[in-house]
Amino acid sequence: MSTMNLEFNEAYEEWMNILLERETNPRVRSRIEQGLEHATMEFLRLVWFPVMKNFNHLHPEWEVRDFHNGYRYLDLAYLPGNGVKGGIEIQGYGPHARDLDVRRFKDLCWRHCLLTLDDWIFLPIAYLSIKDEPKQCQQLVLAFMGKFMAADVPASLNWLDAETVRYARRIVRPFAPSELAAHLRISDTHARKVLRSLLDQHIVYVASGTQRYRTYALRM
Repeated sequence: MSTMNLEFNEAYEEWMNILLERETNPRVRSRIEQGLEHATMEFLRLVWFPVMKNFNHLHPEWEVRDFHNGYRYLDLAYLPGNGVKGGIEIQGYGPHARDLDVRRFKDLCWRHCLLTLDDWIFLPIAYLSIKDEPKQCQQLVLAFMGKFMAADVPASLNWLDAETVRYARRIVRPFAPSELAAHLRISDTHARKVLRSLLDQHIVYVASGTQRYRTYALRM
């Protein structure tokens, strides 16, 4: 077993034990005890844990109410506090897509609308993307997490460094110095100096390139 899989299994077991110890809702507790769905497990194993390294503030089978006073369950809810709410749903290729009839399609759209209107930041991810494009899904998760970061940045950063951090939080992918230069309205050379400063502070990392760095991304 690889080190990453071992770390995942240990962290997952600890997370499950904490959830079951604290859960007071019998409906949610029963769903968790039955085990998470395969698609959710693959998302956690291939996407979430490799970039986050923990399950802090993450809640599976989160219960929400709908317009008809019934119960719905999110695959995963991210609740870091301060009233902000993030929902992650894994869209399978079977019942959720290939065999989706009109009624269920409409119900899925209603579900997403209700969550959005209730101020949830919603992230739907296709199961096939998790299997075929895990790295891209990891970038989506990093961008999703950026929505929950405070708008402020460390006071020690100057305004160019601080705006670079904010810029990196808003985009889904690694970015080139020329893109940052265009955003900050400075020269490419100046943008590279800004990135070198953030690299030395371990705030960004080199996403591609060896002798000449081509793209950068924000560390979590």
